[in-house]
Amino acid sequence: MADANYDAKALVEIGGRPLLWHIMKIYAAYGCIDFVLTLGHGAASIKRYFLDYEPMTRDFTLCLGERHEMLFHQNHEETGWQITMVDTGLETNKGARLRKVLQHVKGPFHVTYGDGVGNVDIPQLTAFHQSHGKVATLTTYQPESQYGIVQFDGSGIVTGFEEKPRLRDWINAGFMIFEPEIADYLNEDADLDLEKDVLVRLAKERQLVVYQHQGFWRSMDTFKEAREMDRLWSDGAPWKVWS
Repeated sequence: MADANYDAKALVEIGGRPLLWHIMKIYAAYGCIDFVLTLGHGAASIKRYFLDYEPMTRDFTLCLGERHEMLFHQNHEETGWQITMVDTGLETNKGARLRKVLQHVKGPFHVTYGDGVGNVDIPQLTAFHQSHGKVATLTTYQPESQYGIVQFDGSGIVTGFEEKPRLRDWINAGFMIFEPEIADYLNEDADLDLEKDVLVRLAKERQLVVYQHQGFWRSMDTFKEAREMDRLWSDGAPWKVWS
């Protein structure tokens, strides 16, 4: 699994854990525990978080001095995760970041962004991808309007209200799957954009199929959205597909 977009948002804490951790837990709940992180802004902080993960999440005994040892006393639920961290450059665009980590992935692989969570059924998504035989699958979602809708007739008489209805359009929710042939769509240009270049070309060549996610999904782009996501975590976290 390669994550194609990193910055400081990935380390914003939701329920005391970075958003990145939540995203990885979604995949890990379905057995996807081999991660490749494409690092740009915030790379040092992300590396430090995982380098400190063992002592920060487990009880341990530390022996100081020449016989420096650390003995951990229990496992945690993330035991077995393999995390490859690749510095892909501060100014490198998402498509170019993806190209830089192809050597670390094998066969069809998952890709998502560092700012969105959802209760996406990964096995169902994978089965759907395998069924159509195209190069790529893109998960889409119908978001809710952030505003209530006022309904009225031709004379301006209000006929009803609809509180934050679902929009008709579908948006890119990440949670993509690519076949190895995606390499043919990735060049050496550091400005290669995943959405404007790679996905557009896939669509033109009819090699991109949408998976329509009907469940929960949220992205976090603002402080307000971070607070809302933190509140949702306290209320049960609809994206928490792990036990």
